[in-house]
Amino acid sequence: MADPYLFSVTNNVATFSVNDAPYNLMPVDYIDRLEEQLPEVLADERIRAVVFTAEGLANFSAGMNLKQLSDGIERAGGPDVFFAQRHRVLDMIENGGTPAIATFFGYCLGAGLELPLACHFRIAASEGAKIGLPEMDLGTVPAWGGSARLPRVVGREHALDMILRARKIDGHEALRIGLVTEVVPIDQLKARAQVLGEELAAQPRLAVKGVLDTIVGFESQSLEASLEREKQAVRDTIGSPDAQEGIMAFMEKRKPIINQ
Repeated sequence: MADPYLFSVTNNVATFSVNDAPYNLMPVDYIDRLEEQLPEVLADERIRAVVFTAEGLANFSAGMNLKQLSDGIERAGGPDVFFAQRHRVLDMIENGGTPAIATFFGYCLGAGLELPLACHFRIAASEGAKIGLPEMDLGTVPAWGGSARLPRVVGREHALDMILRARKIDGHEALRIGLVTEVVPIDQLKARAQVLGEELAAQPRLAVKGVLDTIVGFESQSLEASLEREKQAVRDTIGSPDAQEGIMAFMEKRKPIINQ
């Protein structure tokens, strides 16, 4: 049986890929392995962007493997513990200080939308994407943070429309409501995610972290708190080698060499 969890690093961009064709259901231990590996990935200064995708071009993920749900909850010691782990991992992605990118293609349902909602950039295929939170059809509600994060990304009205109607949207509508930052042909999707990752990885590492620390989660902060975070980011970067190199390069009219 193929490993359903694949990991690689190319040009300072780490890629996590679900490998369970055709639907790329996330097995219970997918989150176990993410929780184990993410801390070292986020702490590695050589890794400066992360991509979440899946093997093949059929589906990103139709969600978690529901056949494993009962056993997973029992193994964890109860539903609160089980789902708290998923919240921890997604919080780690969102607040880890490293830009995270997700790809939408084919089915992106349940956890297949909730994990990308914790990412900072989402790119959709221009054809074939079916993005949604279908838990209403199962008589329940999103359990990986979807009903908390989706309105913060697309606004209350669009979130209610998608969740209460269990509505699936395509890449173009996702772009219209602000769920994704761009739409590209499916055969270019993964390459585009890698290019974006490399672009972000080439930015000054401390400055990127400072911006993420300031902007991520701003909805729950006062303006004063956000300004304090920005001031801290300035203190962290103002005398850094990258800042010194950037100013020198500007004065010398050349491209800066950063992240040395």
